[in-house]
Amino acid sequence: MGYPIPAHLIRIANLVPFNERDFVMKSSAFNPNMQEEDLASKITFGLERISEVFKTLLWAKAKVVGLSPIQIQIGLFVAYHRAELCNVSHLAKEFNVTKPTISDAVKILNKKGLIDKDYSASDQRSYTLQLTDSGRKLVREVGDFADPLRDLIGHKDEAELSRFFTTLSELIYSLNRTGVLTVQRTCFGCKFYDKESEEDYCKLLQKKLSNSDIRLDCPEFENRN
Repeated sequence: MGYPIPAHLIRIANLVPFNERDFVMKSSAFNPNMQEEDLASKITFGLERISEVFKTLLWAKAKVVGLSPIQIQIGLFVAYHRAELCNVSHLAKEFNVTKPTISDAVKILNKKGLIDKDYSASDQRSYTLQLTDSGRKLVREVGDFADPLRDLIGHKDEAELSRFFTTLSELIYSLNRTGVLTVQRTCFGCKFYDKESEEDYCKLLQKKLSNSDIRLDCPEFENRN
């Protein structure tokens, strides 16, 4: 004897006709048949596989050092970004998690002596994060977690890497423009970026930018809006 189907699930299912549900399933990027018919679906599925690689590598490193993946990500971010970005509110946006999730991770990192809270002189409730000596040592230990992927990419020739980077940088900016990716620091969204005669140009550096000069995480980035 089977379990009864909850009424609310029946109502939801009945909202979509069977032929439309079949279409939705067939048109999914996770449907192997769809991947064979549509290259964009195949690429989308491939990117999903790459995201799993990052998760796997990060979890493996997390187990070695006795931290959670988000704690490692926070440590790496604080190590390489300016102080005004190293706070709970921004980190929550950066990693698409809630503020309580970041606060809990920060509490543990602070308790382990890996980061300090630098409180604002004007508002003692506000603080930025900075690494301790132990935290900097940790960053040196975990900062290579993505090297297996970088090493494989690095074996491609320069022309192939350049084409791939162009597509990747434009995709990241497009995802940000559509609201899927909430935080980005690429040249295309920066107030210093300009197009001069169809060439990329940085008004801060006062120089033309080649394809390889375009940054995805620029330290001097300032939002155009």
